[in-house]
Amino acid sequence: MQKYQCTVCNYIYDPAVGDIGQGVVAGTPFDKLPEGWVCPECGVGKDMFEPLD
Repeated sequence: MQKYQCTVCNYIYDPAVGDIGQGVVAGTPFDKLPEGWVCPECGVGKDMFEPLD
C-alpha cells in the first residue's frame, strides 16, 4: 500500500501500521482515513500530505 509523507514535518503515514492514536486500524489506506484525521506529529490536515515514491 502507498505511504504518504507530511510536507510540513515529514511524518510518514504507513497504511500497514495505521494510526492507533486516532483510532485508525492497520491496513487503512490513506484515501480511507476519516475526514477529520490530522498529522499526529504537527496537526495539519490530509491535504498537506504527498505520496511517497
